[in-house]
Amino acid sequence: MKLKGKLLAVSAAAALVVVGLTALAQPAAARMVCNGSGDCWHTDDNAARYSNDVHAQYHPDDWYFHQHWDSDHEHHYRDYHEGRGYYKDGAWVGE
Repeated sequence: MKLKGKLLAVSAAAALVVVGLTALAQPAAARMVCNGSGDCWHTDDNAARYSNDVHAQYHPDDWYFHQHWDSDHEHHYRDYHEGRGYYKDGAWVGE
């Protein structure tokens, strides 16, 4: 009987650890941002805000997979760029 009690206690403790770790996990903050010129890029900064002249539109990260990125489309995907900033007319503007 003591073995069953110990096994139950260990199982309960393990379950609490798993629930606690799951509660602490944060979802990814990645998102897509597009400007008024149609330039779109990934950003990890969930709090990034751009000046009004950028005309930023924010999209969930998986929005990227539902777009057509060929040259004839209104949106143009731009590569990741190190540092804070944004794209404007296809060129990176660092902040």
